[in-house]
Amino acid sequence: MPFDLVLRNARLPERGPEPVDIGVLEGRIAAIGARLGPALRSEDAQGRLVLPGFVDSHIHLDKSCILDRCTAEGALSEAIAEVARLKRDFSEDDVYARAEATLVKAILQGTMRIRTHVEIDPRIGLRSFKALKRLQRDYAWAVDLELCVFPQEGLLNDPGTEELLVEACKGGAELIGGCPYTDSDPVAHVDRIFAIAGRFDLDIDFHLDFDLDPSWMHLDAVIAATERTGWAGRVAVGHVTKLSALPPDALTAIGNRLAAAGIAVTVLPATDLFLMGRKQDHNVPRGVAPAHRLAELGVTCSLATNNVLNPFTPFGDGSLNRIANLYANVAQLGRKAEMLCCLDMVTASAARLMRCADYGIDIGKAADFVIMDATDSAYAVAEIAQPLMGFKRGIQTFERAAARLIRP
Repeated sequence: MPFDLVLRNARLPERGPEPVDIGVLEGRIAAIGARLGPALRSEDAQGRLVLPGFVDSHIHLDKSCILDRCTAEGALSEAIAEVARLKRDFSEDDVYARAEATLVKAILQGTMRIRTHVEIDPRIGLRSFKALKRLQRDYAWAVDLELCVFPQEGLLNDPGTEELLVEACKGGAELIGGCPYTDSDPVAHVDRIFAIAGRFDLDIDFHLDFDLDPSWMHLDAVIAATERTGWAGRVAVGHVTKLSALPPDALTAIGNRLAAAGIAVTVLPATDLFLMGRKQDHNVPRGVAPAHRLAELGVTCSLATNNVLNPFTPFGDGSLNRIANLYANVAQLGRKAEMLCCLDMVTASAARLMRCADYGIDIGKAADFVIMDATDSAYAVAEIAQPLMGFKRGIQTFERAAARLIRP
């Protein structure tokens, strides 16, 4: 019986220096080895690096591509206020169109699994949620998209928001998130999010500690609630830029607490660099939490996109490999092992954060993989190698020609 697809001459560094073939049957990897048998379709990776698809654990598709509508950009509070002003006029179709444009960019950059945060409150209602549910269905052939509903502008201080969050959870949201730093009672905010998560048996993903004052942290409340509710392995926190302002001993202590509590961390380099340290006119801090150091302590860590073309992040092309390279630059990581850590945080580690059970290039796993214009994993990050071709469950989803110099 022939394979549905064989990807030949694929370089999988973890399987040795020689290229191998990947055989696919019914959307799953059925065999990996040298010179596999016949297939209904064959593609030749020509010795290039093959990865199991990039994983974006934190993006905001609903408010992407609004830069041309903005009148202000800069501080975090200004960005929140600007989106709050604009989203009152978002229609469901408008959200869908902008989110689709960003999603397509991500797919073309080799991203195959995405967690998108969706704002829910009385201003936007469920319009963004409904738009992204449509998008989730329409692009299921190319990407696994999960929706994390959350209150960007607070919860206890925003009557009607909790009822809408509950309605979205009933309507199929995969996760619930929180944003304690915008609430009048941050600790109560954390507790209410955990209560809703418990009611619907959902994982949780918080926006947290998004400033550079390490003298206090809402992380303490999240750790306490995770331990109290037994939600270990089901909680992630994003940004946590306060951690960038900690001395090594204090960071180690918090990293050990996070690892013990089973709380994952997502760092958003593009946004955190853009928004942090704006009150300083010289010697400006980077404001990017040291994810690689937390990973060394056993914390599951990821790097992700966050925002694209809006006042939080007025740039972005959907490339997670570029984000990995950006983080390596910011964190001053240059050794091969460090580059591999950066790649891991946009692939396997991000997949662990999202609890993707069928991720990876191994027999029985989903046949999701991307061919990179590279032969070495570390150099793929160092050179921001381009993805050339992608397959989702064994079906090709995109292709890009490798650059070719035309000599005279």
